[in-house]
Amino acid sequence: MVRIQEIPLRQIHRPLIRQTDPTKVDALVESIRSIGQQEPIDVLEVNGQYYGFSGCHRFEACQRLGQETIRCRVRKATPSVLRMHLA
Repeated sequence: MVRIQEIPLRQIHRPLIRQTDPTKVDALVESIRSIGQQEPIDVLEVNGQYYGFSGCHRFEACQRLGQETIRCRVRKATPSVLRMHLA
């Protein structure tokens, strides 16, 4: 089951380092500033902890804007699913 919710940025673990395109992040900052975040990022919820593997440009844009939360599409997962994402 998937749900949409606002999650504090500080509660989302981002275990994989991703390179972001500064131009894309700048464009998202302007877009989010003017019309809000349109597309949630995807996160896994494993044992009450949140893990993000995609949406790195949106995540960084929200950080730059000083937002405390980000809109997320949350999917509950098991530790074994998390391990697959980390492999």
